[in-house]
Amino acid sequence: MNVDELLRDSLREQADEQRPAGAGLADRVLSLRRRRRARRFVSVAAVTVAVVSMAVVVPGLDSGGTTDVRPADVTEPSRIIAHPDQSPPRDLIAAGRTVLAAYYTTTVVPRTTERGVSTRTYWLLDPATRKYVKTTKWSWVAVAPGLRTAAVLEQNLPVRRIGLLDLASGEVERWIPVEHTVGGLAFSPDGRELVATAYDANPDARMKSEAAGTGGWDANMEQSHRTGFYVFDVASGSGSWSEAKAGTDLNDPTAFLNSRQDFAFSRDGSRIWSGMPAEPGHQFYDRKGRKVEAPEGEKYLTWFVDAGLSPDGSELAGGFAGKKYKTSSWIVDPRTGKNLVETHGQQLLAWADNSSLVAWDIGPDGNEYHQRLVLVTLGSDKVVPLSGFRATQDDTLGRWTPIFADR
Repeated sequence: MNVDELLRDSLREQADEQRPAGAGLADRVLSLRRRRRARRFVSVAAVTVAVVSMAVVVPGLDSGGTTDVRPADVTEPSRIIAHPDQSPPRDLIAAGRTVLAAYYTTTVVPRTTERGVSTRTYWLLDPATRKYVKTTKWSWVAVAPGLRTAAVLEQNLPVRRIGLLDLASGEVERWIPVEHTVGGLAFSPDGRELVATAYDANPDARMKSEAAGTGGWDANMEQSHRTGFYVFDVASGSGSWSEAKAGTDLNDPTAFLNSRQDFAFSRDGSRIWSGMPAEPGHQFYDRKGRKVEAPEGEKYLTWFVDAGLSPDGSELAGGFAGKKYKTSSWIVDPRTGKNLVETHGQQLLAWADNSSLVAWDIGPDGNEYHQRLVLVTLGSDKVVPLSGFRATQDDTLGRWTPIFADR
């Protein structure tokens, strides 16, 4: 039996539920409102760079579930592996082309009475057992297409080496040393390259704050410590360095960056980009660090909406709508930037296929911070739960953040 057959069989056996969604929109909105009162520029909580993947062997993804859920609008390849009774998830969650490859929780570890560090605890998918395994070794994890390899950074950011972790064995197979210390990672869409964001201080540093909703801690927004980026060839480990610092004129909104503002690859892999709080909300670079125009289809992307372009490039996941439904999001025409359709989903995280997405969405209680992963389908009122509800904002350790990868 080949890999595709194993995967298809495993999906047939899975229980009915919906897709997972990306990092919390509600958290970002709260931060946005709070910081607007505090300063002129918007400071949106940093978003984990969306992890993209290519098809690689994922051994043993038959999960032992009993129900095959097929919403009428979802095609056969988009069968679902869901665990609506689990939050955080213990067993594999998947929908269509995308898999919940990992997730993490964060907590602030005090260093002094006034300063601390936002620290992640990760749960990584073991492809053999199809369960998520806890690890405290890594400060940052990016999962490659195919779910065989993850790029990892050790604790105490920024660091001087990047690890390539074998997800099956849990061992680092190779280290890539760097001259400029790094604090964030993302794979290219084909998995052959890796972009590393360089910082000269910890981007996850926190300061004691009286602001509501932050647990008493907030990001240090006085200055960006981002210095540039590396682009590495994963197979050889060879790479190039480009400087890309924030501006120094605090009266210039385009000079302002969040404390963590990581780089990623464009959808076609030709450019490097990062979000920015000021309009147009993103900046693209060539491989030498020169500012360039956005590639086709990405001019109108919203940097904190993880799903991005649909697999065929015809539609773009947009921001919060809330018109037809209490929680919903726009699907945007990538050529014009115009809203095409409103779909269920508080925040769109990853495309399952060209017409369905994994999203965060709320439940009947209407609490905007009480979300679960769901699968939504364009033009349909069907909403299929994928996970249980994560904790409300007051329970930091219960607010897990998903990381998706294409199988």
